[in-house]
Parts: sequence; C-alpha cells; structure tokens
Amino acid sequence: MVRLVKLRTSKLTVRFGGLLALRDIDLEVEPGEILGLIGPNGAGKTTLLNAATGFQHPSSGVILLGETDISSWRPARIAQAGVVRSFQNIRLFSSLSVFENVRVSAIGRREHSRRASELAWAALEVVDLVDKAHVRASTLAHGDQRRLGLARSICVQPRYLLLDEPAAGLDDVDRVRLADAVRSIRERTKCGVAVVEHDVRFISALCDRVQVLDYGQTISVGTPDEVRRDPAVQAAYLGTSRHV
Repeated sequence: MVRLVKLRTSKLTVRFGGLLALRDIDLEVEPGEILGLIGPNGAGKTTLLNAATGFQHPSSGVILLGETDISSWRPARIAQAGVVRSFQNIRLFSSLSVFENVRVSAIGRREHSRRASELAWAALEVVDLVDKAHVRASTLAHGDQRRLGLARSICVQPRYLLLDEPAAGLDDVDRVRLADAVRSIRERTKCGVAVVEHDVRFISALCDRVQVLDYGQTISVGTPDEVRRDPAVQAAYLGTSRHV
C-alpha cells in the first residue's frame, strides 16, 4: 500500500530573469483533497504546477512530497513518485482507440501487458468512457477527449494529480461531466487533486479549498465561500487591486 503523504511547497520562488513569477508560495495539498488554484491572467498558476512537477526549477524554496525534498528532481522521477500533471493542450494518440491511449500510459509505467489492460479499464470506468473504449480517439468530442486525458493520468496511479485548465473550451454539460470525473477520481483513488482554472464557479462547486494567486503571490486561502468573500480576491478580479 502506498503511504499517504502531503504535497507541499515552502517559500517557493521562481524568477525568469528580472521577472518574479512566484514569490514565497506556501502550498499544501492533502491526500484525498481537491484544491483549486485561481487568479487573474499572469498570476503564476501554471508556473506553480510546472515547478511542482519538475518542468521549472525553483529559484528558491522547496517542494516536498512527505518529508522528501523533490525540488531538483526531473519530471519523470517526480511522476514515478506519484505526482502527475496534465497540460492545457491535449496530447492524445489520435490513430489509437480510447482504450489503447490509456493502456499505453500504463505500459509507460513499465506495467506488464495484463496489468496495463486492467488499469486502463479501471481508469475508463472512473471517467465514464467504457462505452467508447474502442472508438478512435481522434473522433471523440472535445469534452470526451478531456476526460480521456484524465484517464491516461490516473491509470499511472498518482498520489497527486495536478490539472492545468481541464475545463477550457467545455460547455456547461461537459463541465459537469468533468467535475463528476474529478470527484470520482478522488473517491476511488484517494489521491489529492490540484486544479488550475479561470472559471470561479467551476472551482467553487468542485473544490474543498481554494488558493488565490495574484502577481505571483498568495492573496487568499480558504473554503470557496471564504475566498469569495475576501476583499483582496474581489479587488484582484474586479481590477481595483493596486497590482492590476
């Protein structure tokens, strides 16, 4: 059994030359928690995901999985340790079936053939795509492609799943289906989930807690209701903040 540990950052700072993209970010995601990360454009949300998964090395601060400092690890090693992320652009094998797309991800984790197939079927069940298992991935509607991307991520059995704008371009019906899939992932796998999104309503309905970034800094953390009432958050989104 995989030991349950927290994913957290302490004083995480990322600089791009003279640009301070993240400043002293303290982030904490518990096993089984869904955390929303929101903020205006340029707030540093994707940079935070990149740093947490090894695609961007921090300038200072640490990233911890349990008590292990993973700040300098490469993306592949972090993924093997159970911290897996999605990207805004869906990267599917368009000529393969839905099932084959998911199975390939499991094989990439060096699972043997039978086990890879078992994991693929289980992942498709979680995101409600079993009925489309043998459909070519390129023929899926956009919302189904998004959920297929989730299935590919969870079949590698993550401890933490970090999602970068998974609802981008989806209509209201597909947003509901996506939210249901994320909740199902949490319930069945007990993994922690962090979701970057611009849609505050989507995040408020989905997440246990919300962390708000503005110009690379945390300006609020709390339940969706607490964050929604925070004057600093209202200022950032309404454009009355001194930063905006």
